[in-house]
Amino acid sequence: MRLILIRHGQTPANVEGVLESTVPGPGLTALGHEQAAQLVDALAESPIDAIFVSSMVRTHLTAAPLAAAIGVEPAERDGIREIAAGDVEGNTDADSVHQYVHTLLAWCGGDLDVRMPGAESGHEVIGRFDGVVAEAEALGVETVALVSHGAVIRAWCATRTSNVDLDFVSNHYVVNTGIVMVDGSTATGWEVASWLGESVTEAAAMGVTSDHSPASEPLED
Repeated sequence: MRLILIRHGQTPANVEGVLESTVPGPGLTALGHEQAAQLVDALAESPIDAIFVSSMVRTHLTAAPLAAAIGVEPAERDGIREIAAGDVEGNTDADSVHQYVHTLLAWCGGDLDVRMPGAESGHEVIGRFDGVVAEAEALGVETVALVSHGAVIRAWCATRTSNVDLDFVSNHYVVNTGIVMVDGSTATGWEVASWLGESVTEAAAMGVTSDHSPASEPLED
């Protein structure tokens, strides 16, 4: 089957550089709503059988135009919410961002025992995302869209797909309403078919992808 992993549209916290992982959290900016509307055309050639959104309101608002266009009612699942920031929730300083990103990348490198200070371990984060993927597989359909969050999409792809690893996700972020296509199954294995519209090989050749300064560590909450 195919999983279409979609990051939510821009939020005020994205603009302000805030580590924001509260539930239900903030909505979208005006640009975020425009980005959500553009998903209808971006996915017009991708028949979607079901849509899952996280427990964060920004994913509900992002999915709404697409859901209305294809006549599918999104199902909320907490398992695909963003990685909790724990002790650095609400912070903007460089040390807090580094702590968050350092923990994320430890998981992407396979060390799921590491715990986000004051929050979840990698096993807990990937496990809850796996649970929603298993539910999507159990539907027995061809294509399911999961409207989720940038950091958790990177973590899941790095740990659960065969062709994306720590090196790739360290340099390839998921921009607002960025789309990652993943094909396969839990039983046979998953493979990223496209990352923001490019194959993994093409994306790797293009280098860093981010809507942030290359010198900064990206916030994808």
